[in-house]
Amino acid sequence: MDDVRFALRQLRKTPGFALTAICTLALGFAASLAIFALADAAFLRPLPYRDPGRLVGVYETVPMFPRSNLSYLDYVDWERLNTVFSSFAAYQGAGAALTSAAGAQRVPAARVTAEFFRTLGVAPLLGRDFHDGEDRPGGATVVVISYSAWQSRFGGRGDVLGTTVTLNDAPFVVVGVMPREFTFAPAEPVEFWMPLQPAPSGCDSRRSCHNLYGVARLAEGATVASAAADVKTIAASLEQQYPDSNRGQGSAVTPLSEVIVGPVRPILSALAGGAWLLLVIAAVNVAGLLIVRADARRREIAVRAALGASRARIVRQFVAEGTVLVAGSAALGIAAAAAGIRLLVALVPPDLLSRIPFLRDAGLNAHVWIAAAAIAAGAVALFAATPLLQVSATRSAHAIGEGSRGSAGRTWSRAGRTMVTVELALATVLLSGGVLLTRSLVSLLRVDVGMDTAHVALLGVNVPRRYDSTARLVDLHQRVVDRVRALPGVETVGTTSTRPLQGGNTNWIRVEGRPYHGEHNEVNAREIDDGYFAAIDARLLRGRGISARDTATQPRVVIVNRAFERTYFAGDNPVGQKLQYAPTSTTPPLEIVGVVDDIKENPLDAETPPTMYTAFAQDPDSGFWLFVRTAQPEEAMVTALTSVVHDVDRDLTTFGGNRLSRLIDGSVPAYVRRSGAWLVGAFAGVAWLLGVIGLYGVVAYAVGRRTREIGVRIALGAQRGSVARMIVGDAGRVIGVGLVAGTVGAAGAATLARTLLFGVSAWDPATLLGVAALLGGSALVASYLPARRAASINPIDALRVE
Repeated sequence: MDDVRFALRQLRKTPGFALTAICTLALGFAASLAIFALADAAFLRPLPYRDPGRLVGVYETVPMFPRSNLSYLDYVDWERLNTVFSSFAAYQGAGAALTSAAGAQRVPAARVTAEFFRTLGVAPLLGRDFHDGEDRPGGATVVVISYSAWQSRFGGRGDVLGTTVTLNDAPFVVVGVMPREFTFAPAEPVEFWMPLQPAPSGCDSRRSCHNLYGVARLAEGATVASAAADVKTIAASLEQQYPDSNRGQGSAVTPLSEVIVGPVRPILSALAGGAWLLLVIAAVNVAGLLIVRADARRREIAVRAALGASRARIVRQFVAEGTVLVAGSAALGIAAAAAGIRLLVALVPPDLLSRIPFLRDAGLNAHVWIAAAAIAAGAVALFAATPLLQVSATRSAHAIGEGSRGSAGRTWSRAGRTMVTVELALATVLLSGGVLLTRSLVSLLRVDVGMDTAHVALLGVNVPRRYDSTARLVDLHQRVVDRVRALPGVETVGTTSTRPLQGGNTNWIRVEGRPYHGEHNEVNAREIDDGYFAAIDARLLRGRGISARDTATQPRVVIVNRAFERTYFAGDNPVGQKLQYAPTSTTPPLEIVGVVDDIKENPLDAETPPTMYTAFAQDPDSGFWLFVRTAQPEEAMVTALTSVVHDVDRDLTTFGGNRLSRLIDGSVPAYVRRSGAWLVGAFAGVAWLLGVIGLYGVVAYAVGRRTREIGVRIALGAQRGSVARMIVGDAGRVIGVGLVAGTVGAAGAATLARTLLFGVSAWDPATLLGVAALLGGSALVASYLPARRAASINPIDALRVE
C-alpha cells in the first residue's frame, strides 16, 4: 500500500501524463472488450443444446446452391438409409396466418418433423414436444409455442396447454411451451412450431421440389467426415435410382455451429482483429510515455539504488505504478465497453438479429471479465518491465552524474524508433482495412439493381386456403390491385410472387427442341402481373412484357432476364423459343415473349442468376408482393396499403411493409460492410491519431535530449535548415520502415478478409498508396514541428543547459 500511495502521488505530480496514459489505454480496453463480447457470444459459447458438438446441418448440393434445401422424399430416404445419425430431423421456416377475433395476422412459424426438439436435446418448459407420427399425413394438429409467444399472445397463463389456436385456417392445440432461452437461429424468428405433415399434393409430394433443411445428431463414433461420406453414398444411390429428379445432386454435412455462426464469422473476425490491433497500439503508446518518464527519473532511481534499494524493491515500485495506471484504465474501459456492447447490438437490424439471436446475450460475462483480467495483467507486466529495462541498463554512478539533457541516450535510437515503427505499421493495417471496407460498401450500393428504387413502397400479402383455385386467386389479386390503384398518390402498381434481393424459389427448365438428359438447369422463378415491371421501372430489352391478355385461357408466356439469355441462348435471340419445366411436367410449354434487363433477385453481393418471369394469371401463387410507385411518402403508403388489403378481406395477412430503397440500404450485405467500415474506420482513426502523437512525442523528446548537441552544431556553423532536415530525415527513415511493413501487413490482412471485399481487391494500389501517403504526410508534419523548434535553438542557451 505504501507503493500504491507513492505511485498515486507521482501521478498527481504529472496529471497530463496520467490522464493521457489512462485514456489511451482505456480506448484499447473498450474497443477490444466490446468486440470480444460479440465474438464470445458467437464463437466461444457452446450452442444452447445438449452436446452441441455432435449436431450437424445436412444439405443437398447443386451447382447453383452449395447448401441446397432438401426435398421431403429425399429426406425420408436419407433418414431411413443413413448409418451415422442417431436422429435426423427436417425443418422449414415459414410464416402462418393466425386468426383471431381482430382478424388474421401473419406470425413467424416453422414446420418441423417429430424428432426435431429431441435431436437438439431441448425439452419444453411446459407440456411436451411432438410425438412420433404427429408429423405424418393425418397426424394430430398440435403446436408448440415459443416463450415469447406464451407471454405476448397468451399472457403467460399457466393453463395455456390445451388452448386452441387457428393457424392457416386450421385449429391447432397448444401442447408445449419452449424455454425462454431456446432459439434455433436457422429458422428464426419462430413463435409457433407446427408438425411437418406432408401434403398429398404439392411440393412435399415431388422429389424435385426442395423446401426443407436437415439437422442431425451424430451417432457415437461418427464424425462430420464419416457422416459426409455416408450421406454422399446415399445421394449417389438416389441419383441412379431417380435420374430425372436427382441427376447431379450431391450432399453436404456441416457442423451446426458453422451453419449458425458462419454468416457473421468474417466480419466479427475482422472487427476482433482491428480491436486487438488498436489495443496493441494503445499499449505501445503508453509504454513509450513510460520510457520517456523513466528516462527522466534515472537519477532518482540511481539515488534510491545507491542508498540501498534492492532491485526487487525497485521492481515492486514499478509494478505498483503500472497497476495503478492499468486499474484506472480498466475501470474506464470496462464501463465504456458495456455501453459499446449495448450500442452495437442495438444497431443490428431486427431481421438480421433474428437470424443471429446469440448476439442478444453479448455482455460482460465471465469470459469478458477473464479477458479483461488477462489484458490488465499483460499491461501491468509491460508497463513495469519497459521502464525497468531502460533504467537497469544505466550504472547508478553514471546516472547520478549524468546531465539530464546531455545526450539523446538510447531512447530515440532503439525503443522510440521501434515503438513508432510498430504503431505506424499497425495504423496502416487498420486504415487500409477501413478504406477497403468503405470502398466495398460504396461499390455494393452502386450495383446496378435493374430498377429504380426511389418512391416505391412494397407490402407482402398472404392468401387464406379457401382461395383454392386459379380463378379465385386471380379474382382476389385483381380486386386488391384495383383498390390499390385507386389510392391517392399511386402512379403504378404491380405484383410479384418473390420480392427482389430475396433469392430462392427456383425451377428446373429445359429448352424445347434441345437434347435433355436430366441436367440441373435451375433458374429463379417469379410470377408477376402486367404492372410489375412498370412499378419498379425495369428495363425491357426485347419483345414485350406480361400483359393483361395473358390469362389462364391463353398460351403460356414467360419473360427471361439477360443472365438467362447469356446462359441458355448465347448469341441467339430467345424471343419465340419455348421452355418446358423439368424433369417431367404436364404443363404446356412456355413461349419466351421478352427479355428484361437483370433485376437484382439475389443478395447484393451475389451474382444475378438466370431468372424467368411468368404471368400471375396463368400460374397464380398463394401470396404476392405489392409494389407501388407513389408520389406520397413510402411509409404513409405502406399504412394505406395495409388498410386496403384488409378491407378487401380481413383474413388476408400482410407483412414486410417497407421502402424499396430500404431493401438495398438495409440489406444484410450492406449492413455487414457498413458496420465493418464504421468500426474499423473508427479504430483506424484512433490508431492514426495515436501513431502521429507517438511520433511527435518521440521526436520532440529526442530534440530535447539533443539540445546541447544541436547548439554545438549551430555554433560551429551548421545551417538551421540542415538541422531541421537532419531531424526530419531521422524520423523519415522510421516512417518509411513502418509504412512498408504496414502496407505488406495490410494487403495480407485484406487477403484473409477477402470475403468482405466487393468490387475492390486486397492489393488495391490506390488504397495502399493513398493510406501510405496520408499516414506518411501526417507523420512528417508531426516530425517537422519539433524539427523547426530544433532549428531555432540559440546555441548560447543550449551550451548553458548544464
